[in-house]
Order: sequence, then C-alpha cells, then structure tokens
Amino acid sequence: MKVRAALADLPQPLYFFDGQCVLCSRFVAFCLERDPDGHLKFASAQSALGRRVLLALDLPDDTLDRTILLLEEGNIYARSTAALRALRHLRGPARWLYPLILVPKILRDPIYDVVARNRIRWFGRLESCLVPSPQTRERFIDL
Repeated sequence: MKVRAALADLPQPLYFFDGQCVLCSRFVAFCLERDPDGHLKFASAQSALGRRVLLALDLPDDTLDRTILLLEEGNIYARSTAALRALRHLRGPARWLYPLILVPKILRDPIYDVVARNRIRWFGRLESCLVPSPQTRERFIDL
C-alpha cells in the first residue's frame, strides 16, 4: 500500500513492532546485531508514532497487536512481506531467507498468522517495551 504524505517524512526503512511481545523484541534485537550500518529504524506499536501511522493509514487500533509493518521506499508492507523485506537489510546468512518473498503471500501469510496468533502464549509478553542500548537508541524513532 502506498504511504500517505503524512508519513513521507519518516526515516525509511522503518519497522513497526509490538514492543511488549518477546518474539517481536527478539526479532528486533536479531536485526540490530546484523545491521551494523543502521539501515533499519524501529518504532514500537505502543509509541505515539505507531498510533500516528495507524491513524494515517486508517487501520484499526489493534493492527500492530497482530502484525508488523515495514515502511520502505514510500510503501507500507505487512505480515510476512514486512519480515522478509526487513531481512534484506541484514548482513550474513539471515538475508538468504529473502528469496522466500517469491513464495506467494497466500501461502506465506497463513503461516505468519499462526505464529502471530500464538506468539504471546509461546514466547510470552514483556512487562514493558524493549529498551534499546545507548549504542542503538538513535535507531528507535519516537521513544
């Protein structure tokens, strides 16, 4: 989906995640370790920016409770596409998973949905949002 002008000023690629989800926070930590050049930026679903994006895209308030979003090159990507496109920016073997983008979404997204529905039960929930280290703090937008 094309991004509205209200979001065009945001740094990109910008990855929106549930900051209280253990799995989501681990994925962000995974990305931080493998993106030493700092290409990916992050914003939690619980942030004011997360709410602003949902409003600008006319998405329900609970959207980021069940999916991730990636703002990249003026487009917004969700679910498995967002995760795979984020991997493109990483170094090492993780980026080798990007060709899975060739698998049709109709096959990828149901698998994503099963994990998304069960992530809290399987991995848990943090009492508070992920707190970045001083070295990575500038990569988190709208803290």
